[in-house]
Amino acid sequence: MKKILIGALVAGSLFATGAIAEQAPNTLARIKAAKAINVAYAADALPFSFVDGNKEPAGYSIDLCKRVIARIGETVGVPNLKVNWLAGATPERLQMVRSGKADLDCATTTQTLARLANVDFSSLIFVDAGGVILRADSPVNSIAELAGKKIAVLKGTTTEKRLNAIIADGLPGTRVIGVTDAQEGLKMLEAGSVDAYAGDRIKLVGAAVQGSNAGKFVLLTEELSFEPYAMALPRGDSALRLEVNRALTQVYQSGEIETIFAQWLGKLGRPTGLLAAMYLLNSIPE
Repeated sequence: MKKILIGALVAGSLFATGAIAEQAPNTLARIKAAKAINVAYAADALPFSFVDGNKEPAGYSIDLCKRVIARIGETVGVPNLKVNWLAGATPERLQMVRSGKADLDCATTTQTLARLANVDFSSLIFVDAGGVILRADSPVNSIAELAGKKIAVLKGTTTEKRLNAIIADGLPGTRVIGVTDAQEGLKMLEAGSVDAYAGDRIKLVGAAVQGSNAGKFVLLTEELSFEPYAMALPRGDSALRLEVNRALTQVYQSGEIETIFAQWLGKLGRPTGLLAAMYLLNSIPE
């Protein structure tokens, strides 16, 4: 009787394992069959992921993504994959990956434990911090002085969550105004309908210095949060994650990351010690 019971348990265990394996996504096979890859990106996150003058995705994250796409194409035997670029805000991009509409997300998505419940992430591609910009004529000199004022922030971001926590902890009367894109927040700030705009510091600098925005805004030195960027991937697809991380490792180890950084972020200076360490620690050895 014990032998039968043990055998039944083993069989049941194998069956359950097989069922789990069948449910795991096989994104590489789908890409190979379609000869195409679906990539979510941000249309307004300069200088990481945005639409350039030719109406094409461009930026630091997009350049990294193109290296990843090339690696995936080689792996599946389709070196010239068609790329379907799908623009969206952070919550929309994460939902695209979760639902299978997008095979990966290449933008400025912060890896968090809450998000890991629904999607997987690649190795890190950047580390940033949340910050706040103001009009150049603003008398505010610290986050504490924003008590009772209005702060715009992108909806559904980690910065929004952190900002709400800071306000609840000690900024009485402060109102958070959710916006759908950076340009909306900057226009509200310039018009005076909000007193500050919060977001990832590098993106704030990129948005504030471009075109007609140059000279209109200043950045507070204080930081709101830690933002580790990574590429969102379908949950449970280890084969896809391996190829994505292989590509990123190659970029980091070859020194190609220096060229990409210089093109998109070089005007802001050299990589910080923290970012240089991130590149090293995310170079996975063979």
